[in-house]
Amino acid sequence: MASGTSPGSISPHPAIVFAAIFIAIFLLHFPLLRLPYFWDEAGYYVPAARDILLHGSFIPLTTPSNAHPPLVMAWIALWWKLFGYAPQVTRSAMLVISAFSLTGVFRLALRVANTEVAIASTVCTALYPVFFAQSSILHVDLAAAGLTIWGLCAYLEKRPWMVVVCFSLAALAKETAILAPLALAGWEVLQSVSMKAGARFLAHPLREKACPEPVEGWGFSSTAFQWPRFFALLVPTIPLALWYAYHYHRTGYVFGNPEFFRYNVAATMSPLRIVLALLMRLWQSFGYLHLWLLTAAMLLAMLLPPVRDEQGERQRIAIPVQMVFLVLVLAYVVALSIIGGAVLARYMQTVVPLVIIVAVSTLRRRLRHWPFAIAAVGIAFIAGWFWNPPYGFSPEDNLAYRDFIVLHENAEHFLEARYPMARVLTAWPASGELTSPWLGYITRPMKVVQIENFSLDEVLSAAEVRDKYEVALVFSTKYDPPHPMLQHWKAWQEIKRRYFDYHVDLPPAAVAQILSGKIVYSEEKQREWVAVIEMERTEILNAGLRNGHLKRPE
Repeated sequence: MASGTSPGSISPHPAIVFAAIFIAIFLLHFPLLRLPYFWDEAGYYVPAARDILLHGSFIPLTTPSNAHPPLVMAWIALWWKLFGYAPQVTRSAMLVISAFSLTGVFRLALRVANTEVAIASTVCTALYPVFFAQSSILHVDLAAAGLTIWGLCAYLEKRPWMVVVCFSLAALAKETAILAPLALAGWEVLQSVSMKAGARFLAHPLREKACPEPVEGWGFSSTAFQWPRFFALLVPTIPLALWYAYHYHRTGYVFGNPEFFRYNVAATMSPLRIVLALLMRLWQSFGYLHLWLLTAAMLLAMLLPPVRDEQGERQRIAIPVQMVFLVLVLAYVVALSIIGGAVLARYMQTVVPLVIIVAVSTLRRRLRHWPFAIAAVGIAFIAGWFWNPPYGFSPEDNLAYRDFIVLHENAEHFLEARYPMARVLTAWPASGELTSPWLGYITRPMKVVQIENFSLDEVLSAAEVRDKYEVALVFSTKYDPPHPMLQHWKAWQEIKRRYFDYHVDLPPAAVAQILSGKIVYSEEKQREWVAVIEMERTEILNAGLRNGHLKRPE
């Protein structure tokens, strides 16, 4: 049964929806606005935006270019120009993008279902831990997801010019957003071919008697091929191609620096890795961080008959629309299992709202008291902000990223106050935090000796050059659950190490022992930790440096 906005549904103006959403998420994120920059923010996006602000260069100058289109960084640079360079300005600008994206979710759900489903879907999306955490972090994925969702609205509403604008901007926010219009263009062709094959099948004399009326297929339209809509879906490839041509002209590389291309494309082409990544992408789309509760509720609800009320049987989302959603989910799951070195959940932000919309619509259709189920899911999502799951995950997917930032802030304030002239052994991202005061952690740059991580091999290598540093700042470079699954299966550990850069960080006490130092500061929050280790004779050296009696060894 087709779906759409019911006659009695209220359709508020998008500006009102946007304003209400922005106020709500701004208040929820207010305690997070002053946090310094986190991980990839500090490594790429903030430097790239800062280069636009200071030098007007859309190709990053202070960090190797990854060839990401510059739309989001230019947006942030504009906000800095208008309101000043500060983390709270950056995070407020990202919240505007988040509110815009959630408004798109509301409009899409309203278009394919009704106001009740639109409200519930938007709330669930906003509360989903990955979306909530990413809403104020300077990454490009949320903007690409929001623009793609608006483009999907335009596609379903048959507005070719808006399709061109939204999908083009999405591709200029992040290059992988081009997956959506290309997948939809392929779907248009597949529908046309299928309808022609179906027409020939039904045109057979024996079939005409058995099936005299045209039949709507599962998701296939009986209308003629829509050339304007098809070409509108291809146009977004043009601005993306122009960006890559410009990037090649300026840098000599099309898809970013060679190391970036190796990590995200060349090193991901193993069949085993693709299969494992595919399973991870499916989990991120349907089960990650309590999303499985909504998926399970939807599957169980499908065992029940539709609810009938005074308007009759409650409608479902039209099958052709559900097929479009499925096409996009499959396109992202498959493509991002093949490319992308880090299998991060934030890359799936485009498709998770589609899953949420279908699940919420199913619950409303088949459960009379469906708001209670949605409330339970919402509570589980909020719990996911604070509670780390019993499996490995990225701290950027919930408020664990705040714990990481606070741990580093405290340790680096201690380091700057006690060892202002010391050379510091550490790893990324602390190396950037200590050398770039404009990231918000320290007041002046410190000298750093950088290693890759705090695995045994790296720490042993650092122990061989003890004369090059006086203190070490060590920390957890990833999150490990208390009882990792398959932790005793050596083959699985080797697979993770080979295909997903897995390593085990040594605890601070072990690092101190290997480096012949002592721990002078340590702190831990929910299995994330940081410590400062003082090397032998560092206390004497720092006293001499402060008093001017000693000259720093070169």
